[in-house]
Amino acid sequence: MNAAESRRRWWPRSVRARTAVTVASTAAAVLLAIGWWLHHDVYRQSAQIAEDQAQAPLLALADQLRQGVTPSPRSAVPYEVVANGRSTPVASGGGMDAFPPGSRHVLPEPPASSTPIDDDDGGFGYASYELRVPERNDAVRSFELGGRTYPVLTTDIWAGELTREQRAALGLSPDAIMRVYVVVLPHTAEAITANIDLLLLRAALAGLLLISAVTYFTVRIALRPVEAIRTATASVTADDPRERVTVPATGHEITALATTINTTLQRLDEAAAQQRRFVADAAHELRSPLTTLLTSLEVALAYPERTDWPAAVDTAARQTRRLQNLAEDLLLLASLDAHTPTVAGSSIDLAALAHRLVEQGVPPDRPVTLTAHTTAPAYVHGSPGDHERLLRNLIDNAARHATSRVRITVRKQLEHVELSVHDDGPGIPAEESERIFERFVRLDEARTRDHGGTGLGLPIARELAHRQRGSLVLVPSDLGACFHLRIPRATPGRPDAGTLRRDRPDGATTADRSAPDGPARRQADNHCTRSAHPADPGVDHRDNGPHTDQN
Repeated sequence: MNAAESRRRWWPRSVRARTAVTVASTAAAVLLAIGWWLHHDVYRQSAQIAEDQAQAPLLALADQLRQGVTPSPRSAVPYEVVANGRSTPVASGGGMDAFPPGSRHVLPEPPASSTPIDDDDGGFGYASYELRVPERNDAVRSFELGGRTYPVLTTDIWAGELTREQRAALGLSPDAIMRVYVVVLPHTAEAITANIDLLLLRAALAGLLLISAVTYFTVRIALRPVEAIRTATASVTADDPRERVTVPATGHEITALATTINTTLQRLDEAAAQQRRFVADAAHELRSPLTTLLTSLEVALAYPERTDWPAAVDTAARQTRRLQNLAEDLLLLASLDAHTPTVAGSSIDLAALAHRLVEQGVPPDRPVTLTAHTTAPAYVHGSPGDHERLLRNLIDNAARHATSRVRITVRKQLEHVELSVHDDGPGIPAEESERIFERFVRLDEARTRDHGGTGLGLPIARELAHRQRGSLVLVPSDLGACFHLRIPRATPGRPDAGTLRRDRPDGATTADRSAPDGPARRQADNHCTRSAHPADPGVDHRDNGPHTDQN
């Protein structure tokens, strides 16, 4: 078992529990830091109080010695009085007298001095410092002070201040210096600190439990809308994708989450409806040629002697080609919808491609004349097959609805190449300018299928334009319909910025995929508002003549 699996086993899975544990851990760390600070501060203040309280015994001992009185060994604080020139203590008590009579003093004696001690405090001065009490092995009873360092208060007394009788009572020489030591024990400070630590520990544990419980239930209440959203989302099925989650009126993050989920469900519902319409339309389009093909074959088989077999085979071939074209269109749309990565090809001259398609002409059943008008080579990046299919779809659509003539114009701009396909047919109403790019959409005049249209040519053309980072729109025209294509311009022989890109990239890399009233439409109005018949001066006009004008 690795570390990650072990951590997953003990780490709670619930968001409520995880949040409570995290908050409790953070609070514990904060409380630990506060407790550490309080522990040391309480100990310091308690030790200071004990030191202040030791001043009174120190001064009382000094007063007794100045009167020539030996202090009693029974004392609440440990003390020892030592003098230079003698090895035994003058007096000791409070635990410092745990040695047999005649034993050497424990604490160091003061330095010798033959002059009076300066005492500006009038006998109330003292010194405070830390001193290590040495260990002794000659104690007659327990000596627990040895081997540790304690704060001590000291004050010095010059024997010259005393009378002869007082010095004799204390056993001092006339020039001796007595030093009174009072040891400040840490027991009181330690006891107070220990009690405070215990109280803090109990309060911290209770506080952590309270914080964890409050956090757990607060998060639980806060996540109730999320659970409701989860339940509502789980009830959404493919059969009924219209279910929506309730948006709370609180205005916080849960509201934004619910709104986003509803928006996503709406898009999924629309996508599912679009897919169902697409499947129904595709089935309808496939059923028509299949029905015609099956009917003609069944009639031919039922009455072989009366069947016009060339006509029957021609009908079957025509419907089979229609099925083939429809299948190819559906496969291409599936590829475009999948946004599969495409490898950018070399530079393509869109003007030369337009002339080549014009020279190929249109089927004999469409008596229209194709003309191409170009000023100079117009290079764009992309796949030759995509550009040819795009332009071929536009030409086929225009030839299907033109009265007699279709004009293709290619213009090279500063950063783009613009191509327009203009026919002299009945035109398209302005309110239908976007609906014609929907799949399987035919306007009322074009709903008959005798011309072979499937309603996929223009949608495929626009998707291919988007794949090339361009735009395709229907622009206003005085006569007929005018489709305007705008694609980023390429320098001949120069590779594209990226050799691999995704279809229809989002963001700034998709040029002019704006609304149909964007710059592409406005710029195209200049050469789409004229009639399809007149020729522009100074432009290369190539009429396919006998190749396309077939009546």
